[in-house]
Amino acid sequence: MAKILLVEDEQDLAHLIRNWLEREHHLVELSENGHDALCSMELNKYDVIILDIMLPGMNGLEVCRKYRQAKGNTPILMITAKNSIDDKESGLDAGADDYLTKPFHLKEVAARVRALLRRGISLPSNVLKIRDITIDPVDYKVTKAGLEIHLLPQEFRLLEFLARHPNQVFSAEDLLSSVWESDTPAMIDTVRGHIKRIRKKLDTPGASSIISNVYGLGYKIESSRC
Repeated sequence: MAKILLVEDEQDLAHLIRNWLEREHHLVELSENGHDALCSMELNKYDVIILDIMLPGMNGLEVCRKYRQAKGNTPILMITAKNSIDDKESGLDAGADDYLTKPFHLKEVAARVRALLRRGISLPSNVLKIRDITIDPVDYKVTKAGLEIHLLPQEFRLLEFLARHPNQVFSAEDLLSSVWESDTPAMIDTVRGHIKRIRKKLDTPGASSIISNVYGLGYKIESSRC
């Protein structure tokens, strides 16, 4: 699961891309103009940004350039109808990590997203293992001692995010920013409630919890020991 910002003013295309990526269990937020997109990019945490060049308000090249100048490092897939070498060069020089020309197949968008995610440290593609628990992000499945455990979608996202960052401590505010939609009405108690339900489903009686509390700081998952 990744949190993705899709910046595209063609609403039909934007919804097609979002629906396709959501089928792969990604969390996709939409923006339709350059100014709003840049604001979202600076205020929120995303794993990938899909950015069209032709946008109202501020074009995608300028958005990308300003974001990189502000030290933003989220991978950016730039999409455009322009397909000349000079156009691609401009996009990459502005700070894009990849470039895709229209028309394209939605499968290719998803594949490019997966490739960008594999480049980073936050979302590698392998199955995750914690003690006797296995998290499979492709099949969207969690097992404990070989038995499948049903998690609600947001519980799965939260567990996967913590497992992707072993030994790192995240406050409830950090988790809201990284796992929930940016305009969510969810509160800190929502995070606590989800963690409580994950523990109830996955903890082993008599053993320490899969999700540790770090007093005054937040929550973490410790990496598995051999």
